[in-house]
Amino acid sequence: MVRIAQLLFVKPDQYAEYQQRHAQLWPEMEAALIAHGARHYSIFLNPNDGQLFAYLEVADRTQYEQIAQTAICQKWWVYMAPLMKVNPDNSPVTVDLTEVFHLNEGSH
Repeated sequence: MVRIAQLLFVKPDQYAEYQQRHAQLWPEMEAALIAHGARHYSIFLNPNDGQLFAYLEVADRTQYEQIAQTAICQKWWVYMAPLMKVNPDNSPVTVDLTEVFHLNEGSH
């Protein structure tokens, strides 16, 4: 299992809308995430600066990254773009984080 952690950025006046849209995640988007191997996907908000911390686990990172080519993902990006810092293709601006520590339960 590959653990992915990223930073994203939501506009300060859009926190509530961002949370509401994820609370009502489109079933097609959820299905695409699952089909591309996403598991244990969580997003956390720092309300002081709009920084988001996203964490998920995938079996195969290459398979997961192919979600970006799907119509539903691109539609989701367009839907979310007004709320976030985005790239020219409407994908969210992300900063990949490097794992420096992981405690695996029962490893000691």
